[in-house]
Amino acid sequence: MFKNHLITSFRNIWRNKFFSFIHVFGLSIGISASLVIFLIVNYEFSFDKFEADSNRIYRVVMDMKFNNMEAHSPAVPSPVYNAIMTEVTGVDFSIPVMQFQGDATAEVSAIRANKPELFKKQADVVFTVNDYFQIIPFEWIVGSPSNALSKPFSVVLTESRAKQYFPGVAAIDLPGRRLIYNSVDVEITGVVKDLNEVTAFTGKDFISYSTIFETSLRHNFMMEKWDDWMSYSKTWVKLSPTNDKASIEKQLNALLNKYSPEANKDAANTRAFVLQPLNDVHFNNFYVDFEGRVASMSTLYALFVLAAFLLLLGCINFVNLSTAQASHRAKEIGIRKTIGSSRKQLISQFLVETVVLAFVSTIISIAITPLLLQLFGDFIPSGVEFDIARRPTLLLMPAGLMVIVGLIAGFYPALVLSKFRPAVVLKNQAFAGWATRNAALRKILTVSQFAIAQFFLISTLMISKQISYSLNQDLGYRKDAIINFEIPRDTVQSHVDRLVNEVSAVPGVQLVSTGFVAPATEGAMFTSVKYNNGKEDISPNVQIRWGDPNYIKVYNISLVAGRNIRQGPNIKEALINETYAKNLGFETPIDALQKELIERNGDKISIVGVMKDFHEGSLHRRIDNMMFGTSRGDSFFHIALDPTRETSWQESIAGIDKAFHALYPEQEFNYSFFDETIASFYKREKQTSQLLNWATGLSLIISLLGLLGLVIYISEARTKEIGIRKVLGATVSNLVLILSKEFVLLIVIAFAIATPAAWYAIDKWLESFQYKTEISAWVFMVGGLTLLIVAIITLSAQTIRTATSNPIKSLRNE
Repeated sequence: MFKNHLITSFRNIWRNKFFSFIHVFGLSIGISASLVIFLIVNYEFSFDKFEADSNRIYRVVMDMKFNNMEAHSPAVPSPVYNAIMTEVTGVDFSIPVMQFQGDATAEVSAIRANKPELFKKQADVVFTVNDYFQIIPFEWIVGSPSNALSKPFSVVLTESRAKQYFPGVAAIDLPGRRLIYNSVDVEITGVVKDLNEVTAFTGKDFISYSTIFETSLRHNFMMEKWDDWMSYSKTWVKLSPTNDKASIEKQLNALLNKYSPEANKDAANTRAFVLQPLNDVHFNNFYVDFEGRVASMSTLYALFVLAAFLLLLGCINFVNLSTAQASHRAKEIGIRKTIGSSRKQLISQFLVETVVLAFVSTIISIAITPLLLQLFGDFIPSGVEFDIARRPTLLLMPAGLMVIVGLIAGFYPALVLSKFRPAVVLKNQAFAGWATRNAALRKILTVSQFAIAQFFLISTLMISKQISYSLNQDLGYRKDAIINFEIPRDTVQSHVDRLVNEVSAVPGVQLVSTGFVAPATEGAMFTSVKYNNGKEDISPNVQIRWGDPNYIKVYNISLVAGRNIRQGPNIKEALINETYAKNLGFETPIDALQKELIERNGDKISIVGVMKDFHEGSLHRRIDNMMFGTSRGDSFFHIALDPTRETSWQESIAGIDKAFHALYPEQEFNYSFFDETIASFYKREKQTSQLLNWATGLSLIISLLGLLGLVIYISEARTKEIGIRKVLGATVSNLVLILSKEFVLLIVIAFAIATPAAWYAIDKWLESFQYKTEISAWVFMVGGLTLLIVAIITLSAQTIRTATSNPIKSLRNE
């Protein structure tokens, strides 16, 4: 029986090639999208599922308030680890994870050449202790997890790093060999196999934690400071089975109040240690780690909805066309029932046909999924892959989708078609009321399709409008034709001065400035200063920038009062922005001039000018208090190029590169254009826009193909009506209007349904922006008209053909 069903299914599919194509195309898109989304979601939710007792592993993080503004940090002060080990009870063990500031350079003694080999930009080099290997179950090739990091100047390597540093040398021969990381000379004491798991623990080179205390890193890592911390300092704990999170947090905060009494001096400025569960680390956007990546739960949910919509569109097409196609299979059903087929057999026949189409769609989806992963590689996590050879269980998901979609899409048509009575069918009376009885269902399904497509289209237009607004907004500074680069932080001042002079002489360079980071950055850099107004000390949260006097000129930052800073060994001057001036209580910017700010160490800084407010980050953030001070370090260079000579910029950059390498021959010259940095603030929005562009295009194609199929069937069903109307004098335009008006009305209804849904979704999305464009009516009108025009063009392709056909051919045969 099944063989007969299968043969009949292939015959029917081949006989109706065009409609089979529509079915397969729609289902393929839905299944492909679902498969890719499954791979992404499976990858994201697989983080840190392999550690033993993972429910007892926590990262120590901080929740803070600065002038009642909330802030969160995944990093903690460096002394926390030692304090936990000596003063906190109820913890099985604690592990510190410290990283070099920036990527490390690994130096290997000469093996094949006369000079050492350097491996630059080695990420994931960490300082830690033996207990690290109690959390992460590495397989050891050589060495022991109990003592490999017990002594200072020891290092354990992963197998991949060992092969990189010592190609051709067996792991068992590596203990005793030496490496130098940024001048820290260490001895290899163990090698472990690479971890074949996804995890927030990213270490690949493990240097003993005690090494820090034997080198100058002790000062750099601020190992005794409780009031300062940097993003390189992390601490993890594993709680004892009998202790809970709240009791340990209480002990941790007692330590904070003991060693940092200023941490909670008032209700508006507080700090508190919090234990973050391991399974929360990959998803909590509050505690973003600079070397990690946080997955967005809202994005994952949005992907689920997108896959569901695309699957739904394919299923709607199938149901719509299958029920519309019923008249063409009426006699087949009647004959089958006459010769003894039961309704159950007919239902199984139609379901087999659907599953066959779903099977073909699934095969196509499996074939194109690797291409989709490459196509959307910019916003698909790098660890996501579709490797069936290595993970054959991945086939279970598309197989399950094939069966589910096949049954869902095929059940209703099978139920409807199988209930026809053979006596009525064979008299050609089966469909006397068919169109009337089933028109409502087809209308609902068609409206659903176009409402989904309309929602995507309007959302795409509105997101593009906000991105354009963000990139073209007057940010308060010049962003075009400026490049930024960094030099080594331990550079002597004479080298800085020489590089400034040589770069200034490069043709095409307008102006050179040195100092701190650019006016706008992704993160926030705060400082602690106060102002005494004669009654009280005011110390609001303040963002900090610094540089030489040319900094303001390079970025064309306007002053609304006062003058630019001066530079000199004993000069301490600052510019503040308008927002800061208002928050300090000054009625006009001029009132702030010559007033003094007081640093934590007691030094006084004179306010000599007030800057016009500018955006120090993306438009997601409101403009904050800002202070620009005299240069404290010269590791960042800011170069203004001649905007009228864009064609020669590469020559200018090559000249800057040459001057840079004359001083730093071993360093890489890494520069970036400032406007590209600004654009990167909206990377997620651009990815969302790109995803919606694809979703809109695919949903439109599926919907329009379904519409075309329906028009073809309805045109065929009304062939005699059209012939009679033509004989009675109807024009082609009259007939096109008659055939099209019902579908146009459905599209208008879909627009009315999609508009409030899209408005609500866009309004919620825009809430994340402090500065945003308006939700304009024209966006909805353009979206609606675009869909209507495209649909009319699609309708016209068939309706004009039907309206211009010869009526004699449709009327001469019964």
